[in-house]
Amino acid sequence: MFRVLITDNLSPAGMEVLKNLPGIEVDVRQGLSPEEVREALKEADGIIIRSATKLTPELLKDQPRLKVVVRAGVGVDNINLPAATREGIVVMNTPAGNTTSTAEHTVAMMMALSRNIAPAAASMSAGRWDRKLYTGTQLSGKTLGIVGLGRIGLSVAKRAQGLEMKIVGFDPFLSAERAAELGIELHRDIDDLVPLCDYLTVHTPLTDETRGIINAARLAKMRKGVRIINCARGGIVDENDLADAIEAGQVGGAALDVFTSEPPTDDRLVKLPQVLSTPHLGASTEEAQELVAVEAAELISGFLLRNEIRHAVNLAPVSAAEMAEIRTYLDLSRRLGLLLAQHPKAGGIKSARIMYRGEVAAKNTKLITASFTSGLLEAAMDDNVNIVNAELMAKERGIEITESSSSEIGDFSTLIQATIDTDNGQPTAAGTVFGKQFLRLVRLGTFSLDAYLDGLMLIFRHRDVPGLIGYIGTMFGEHGVNIAHMSLGREHDEQGGNAIAVLNLDNAPTQEIIAEICAHPDVTSVELVKLPPAGAPLPWLDRG
Repeated sequence: MFRVLITDNLSPAGMEVLKNLPGIEVDVRQGLSPEEVREALKEADGIIIRSATKLTPELLKDQPRLKVVVRAGVGVDNINLPAATREGIVVMNTPAGNTTSTAEHTVAMMMALSRNIAPAAASMSAGRWDRKLYTGTQLSGKTLGIVGLGRIGLSVAKRAQGLEMKIVGFDPFLSAERAAELGIELHRDIDDLVPLCDYLTVHTPLTDETRGIINAARLAKMRKGVRIINCARGGIVDENDLADAIEAGQVGGAALDVFTSEPPTDDRLVKLPQVLSTPHLGASTEEAQELVAVEAAELISGFLLRNEIRHAVNLAPVSAAEMAEIRTYLDLSRRLGLLLAQHPKAGGIKSARIMYRGEVAAKNTKLITASFTSGLLEAAMDDNVNIVNAELMAKERGIEITESSSSEIGDFSTLIQATIDTDNGQPTAAGTVFGKQFLRLVRLGTFSLDAYLDGLMLIFRHRDVPGLIGYIGTMFGEHGVNIAHMSLGREHDEQGGNAIAVLNLDNAPTQEIIAEICAHPDVTSVELVKLPPAGAPLPWLDRG
């Protein structure tokens, strides 16, 4: 049974989705202090939040049961993403649910600002008829600059085009061809965009790159009387710089739904008569609240019950069907990482290279590489390492992980080969999948073989001479160590040269037995590798 903690107000429609799912227990606790949230998370597999709950590094640290955070909304600036990633916690948002409502609010704010709706209405309420005082300006024929052409930005563009506005946009990812199809004049440099605008609206996430992206320098480059709209995130537009520009007459007005601090602690900006402000209402429609709640419930249940990853902001998306399809490859790559981490030369790992060949090259290799990395780091670290944080953990330790792929099929329909660069050498291991589930080790260094990639593996390198295998088998027999499977490999496929043997054992030999094998004159090295048993669950995937 998975427990989902809900600490903010969530639409009943989302609650209903979760409560009707077998295997999900819903724990609703609103109004908790940060310390109470931290304690509640210790008993939660996942949490759904909105904007009120702040998930800080202190709250997320040492939460071994917590696997997923879902934000019922787009912005995730109330979640410390680096901390969540470090702890191996998947973070998802619900980008689709409030798109229409936020786009409509943006256009409504722009129109109300242009026609002085709010002050005119206030004047009427006060019993005045100040018709001439509130002369406005029409939107038709004006140029709207949109910073950020994601879902909401494009939705705003579509509506503004219906108002006969010219659209210019800044976005580093939207292709020029797609922008042209949508009737948007695309700019890659925001400083080229801002002088063109009669109105400018921002629709980006709040990141280190976008914080203060509309500042004093850029406001000064804009047309005198420009109007600024922000229904995205407080802080994208520098509030002090905006207030200065309005007071100086450079900016004609602003419509703001979001603020750096909510509610604003400094009311200088919102008290300016040229500013129209609302208390973060962009997604505050009945339809949006229901949509994001249902989407959040579907995201968290899909992750916990079906290993499905959608709309993750710190991990590549994976459908339930794709996860089931690549699970065997995830297992294979993790075991190769575990194997190489136990190699005698594994000390001081500097980098790792993973090569995919054949059918696996067409799969989600980024995730498979993350699985290998988690295996490589797992035994050496006290931290919980999984496919979410493995890349970050490796990078922090100066270990560069690279991958290459080839769809060409060699001796095996699928081959995953990994090499680690260490202070002592470059050990290599390669594995494949027989049938749909049988994992095999087919190469160690320069040796080809066919060994089971599971359980206890005794690996010894030796000279290929008669009697040695019998000697070791007899010794194990005398000490009650059972050999489940054995695979041999010769360097040049000729007698008398260097060879390797991999023995899969049912029980572990004592250190005295291993020392006795090492003492044999024809044995050059012995290592005992411990891998999960065949069919063992992936610790960060098979959570049932």
